[in-house]
Amino acid sequence: MNAPQPQVIKMYAAREEIYPREIDGRYARLRWLFVWLTQLAFYCTPWLQWNGRQALLFDLGARKFYIFGLVLWPQDFIYLAALLIISAYLLFLATAIAGRVWCGFTCPQTVYTEIFLWIERRIEGKRSARIALARQPWSLNKFGRKGAKHLAWGAVALWTGFTFVGYFTPIQQLLGEVATLNFGPWEWFWVLFYSFATYGNAGWMREQVCKYMCPYARFQSSMFDRDTLIITYDARRGEPRGPLSKTSNGNGGSCIDCSLCVQVCPTGIDIRKGLQYECIGCAACVDACNTVMDKTGQPRGLIRYSTERAMDEHLTPTEIRRRATRPRVRIYTAVLGLIVLATSGALYLRMPLKLDVIRDRGSMGREVEDGMIENVYRLQIMNTSEQAHVYKITVGGMDTLAQVTPDLVRVEATETKAYPIRLRAAHGAGKPGSNRINVALEAVDDASLHVKESAVFIVPR
Repeated sequence: MNAPQPQVIKMYAAREEIYPREIDGRYARLRWLFVWLTQLAFYCTPWLQWNGRQALLFDLGARKFYIFGLVLWPQDFIYLAALLIISAYLLFLATAIAGRVWCGFTCPQTVYTEIFLWIERRIEGKRSARIALARQPWSLNKFGRKGAKHLAWGAVALWTGFTFVGYFTPIQQLLGEVATLNFGPWEWFWVLFYSFATYGNAGWMREQVCKYMCPYARFQSSMFDRDTLIITYDARRGEPRGPLSKTSNGNGGSCIDCSLCVQVCPTGIDIRKGLQYECIGCAACVDACNTVMDKTGQPRGLIRYSTERAMDEHLTPTEIRRRATRPRVRIYTAVLGLIVLATSGALYLRMPLKLDVIRDRGSMGREVEDGMIENVYRLQIMNTSEQAHVYKITVGGMDTLAQVTPDLVRVEATETKAYPIRLRAAHGAGKPGSNRINVALEAVDDASLHVKESAVFIVPR
């Protein structure tokens, strides 16, 4: 008696390779416009100079963030938090109005996948040629084409990783280290890691990132409503599907079932089945369908940007635009405006001077010559501007309180300086124990640069 054959249960469906077809149209050109804009900004910004330094540099070693004319320190972390909040609200607002436009046009995964696909098409050919090449046995021609493609992908990925690290290490210095490969350990790690991530995500994983790794695809529905613009298929007009002969005779819908909308989709879905979480809103299917409608002499818009309410109630474009300013959108806009206004005001009023007064705990209040009481402090002065200043130190809050050390100190541009001072007061000027005092700094050349901090003066009991 033969033993029963073991049954294999697959818990994960094997991936079907997707070969998106190239399409031209309004949204394809718009998508490439954003590719150019985002990549010109990404690759060119590190090379911009400002006041003799890199315009945009996040110098983690020196703990200074240079953003054109603005220098931020770790104490300014609140501005980074505000920037993240603003970005989140912008995403929520854009999603509530127009669905996944971020994913379809400006997401780095979409942008680099588009670039890598362009390289693939230039080397391996159109969709049918790429499919045929993949099915062929290995040969010199196949090896050459595949090898050239991966070399081109690798070059783009390495330059991307190099540019990314150039935001944290001065890129001109980094370029000088390329010839000798004299990178530091963390520079080696991040150049190779970011290059590998770009190569793997845009070259190999592609739609898998959007389907399974990106959390945005999973919770986007919570930001949608019946008035959110999404990619829609007009089933009333398109069904029943059939070949062009039936459509021409009036026996079928406008959809001729050519499947071009599926062939151009970067995630491989059929938009005619309705909105799916895999749809990234790139509108490639809209361009493809409009091309078919033009060729068959039918009106455009079988697949189009519309809303669920517009499809059900046959709203006009004017009515769709009017519904865009619904309460949810107004709330998002109001909150976003308040946050932007508050952040802009805080940055405008931000004082490019910081002071910490630290009392020397190893030297408590002591009596010195002439019966004076002396306390020692260390002033931690941070000049966050890009101009050197001389500051005058003044103290107050207690009778007869005076400085023994010089009251002028020079702090270079974007420098943190520790400056010790000694303060004395006459015996009996304050109560025994702690006495509140204040220490103030004011720039000699600019009276608007001033700051005051409180401290404690100890009088021995």
